[in-house]
Amino acid sequence: MRRSTNGKTSVLLVDDEELIRAGLRAIIDAEPDLTVVGEAGDGAEVLPLVRKLRPDVVLMDVRMPAVDGIQASRHIVETVETPPKILVVTTFENDDYVYDALRAGANGFLLKRTRPEDIVRAIRMVVSGESLLFPAAIRALAATHGGRDRSRGLAHAGLTEREAEVLRLMATGMSNVEISAELFVSVQTVKTHVGNVLAKLGARDRTQAVIVAYETGFVTPG
Repeated sequence: MRRSTNGKTSVLLVDDEELIRAGLRAIIDAEPDLTVVGEAGDGAEVLPLVRKLRPDVVLMDVRMPAVDGIQASRHIVETVETPPKILVVTTFENDDYVYDALRAGANGFLLKRTRPEDIVRAIRMVVSGESLLFPAAIRALAATHGGRDRSRGLAHAGLTEREAEVLRLMATGMSNVEISAELFVSVQTVKTHVGNVLAKLGARDRTQAVIVAYETGFVTPG
């Protein structure tokens, strides 16, 4: 994980509304373990800033005039060797743009009306990567937008029975600690299974793995 020189989790803000960026900066910079290292007003500015500043997290507006958050997220994931975590920020949680951004590589999303303490919690959660951010909302999105690749299933991935079980529990939003308690195994064993699942699915994080699970019909919403 990249860290800024002062040991804090570094955040890049991307939103075409200056007032939104100012509000997010005030919330984030008030936390002792977080810091805003840069801002951008459009997705077209993001990639150069990510390469220059190497933030841990990008808070990305999903709708912007020139390059939207979907395209910007895809550019980051496809061209940056160690991409930052990406949280897309949106007005409506059932927005088509949100699901497409998750499919493009975003690690989660936030609503613009989210309370300050939940914004901070979301940043910390996505950095730790040990649980799914807002699983109920992702389930709802999958119910509306999923099912795009159900014909393949996950047989090609070669998941073991235990790995398949771990993936199903991941999709419910369970953390590694919670999965450990559910399966009566150590947290380290769960981490190993999660790592194997991500590798076999070609997923960069839990969110991507769960999206694949929904889209192939391996897991069904609800």
